[in-house]
Amino acid sequence: MTDYGYFPRATSILRRVHEERAVGLLYGQRALAIGAIMPLNFIGTRRHSNAMDKPFQRLTHTAKAFETIFFGSRGEADRVLAFVHRLHEDVRGTLPEDAGPVVAGTPYSAFDPALMLWTVAVIADSAQAFYELLVGRLDADERDALWQDYVRFGELFGMPRDVAPTSYAEFRAYWTDSLASADVHLTDEARHVGSAILFEIPVPARSQPAMRVHNLIMLGMLPPLVRELYGVRWTAAHAAAFRSVVAGVRASRPLTPSVVRRGGNTRFFDDVARTERRRRARGETIPGALV
Repeated sequence: MTDYGYFPRATSILRRVHEERAVGLLYGQRALAIGAIMPLNFIGTRRHSNAMDKPFQRLTHTAKAFETIFFGSRGEADRVLAFVHRLHEDVRGTLPEDAGPVVAGTPYSAFDPALMLWTVAVIADSAQAFYELLVGRLDADERDALWQDYVRFGELFGMPRDVAPTSYAEFRAYWTDSLASADVHLTDEARHVGSAILFEIPVPARSQPAMRVHNLIMLGMLPPLVRELYGVRWTAAHAAAFRSVVAGVRASRPLTPSVVRRGGNTRFFDDVARTERRRRARGETIPGALV
């Protein structure tokens, strides 16, 4: 019997969304940057990572793992999930010091249902945002189906279904409440790492001209609160340039062959990781690295 994976192409809205290469190249950076405004998520991850001096290799490894789950067979996805589960078993502890409103001693765990939901939420919001910006608007039924796919995605990592909003409308209410939460706080380290992930992706020389467009789109897609926390400006000139760039991207989409605009992004992820490794080998400063 053919193994169509957890998100079959014929039925999964999540797969349709993530197979758009533009979505796959952008959603993860925004998700990580927004996710970092919850201190327990950022600090818990940072304290149990052995790759903070090479943030983009970690980012690309995660991106490739997620694409395996989105697009691969169940066997392929299960191998990734088992590996991640083993890593997550060690991600637990208590906050070593106050992080804004979150006090020292507050416990965290990779298996905390509320933290797992927040991690899924930033992915879901970011992927939908870029799809609707650059590809097309989803209707109400598609949005509900997309959210149910993300709940399934969370469940694969161990998130209990009953912690998740039961509908897209409930997810949106959760999202609004989360951004207004008293727990929102961006530590100095989170700002350092998040800013680099948003705007300083290491790419080969051939890709550097495209980064101005990339950075403008990324800036325009941050919620105003998140832009404020990161200390980045958003002016009328930025907004006008953003609208122009987005219009151009959308206008060019029908002219781009499906084989180019849809599929996995392994080649692009590998370019980023390779560029970071080369910079490290030359002794150059790596944006967002923590030692």
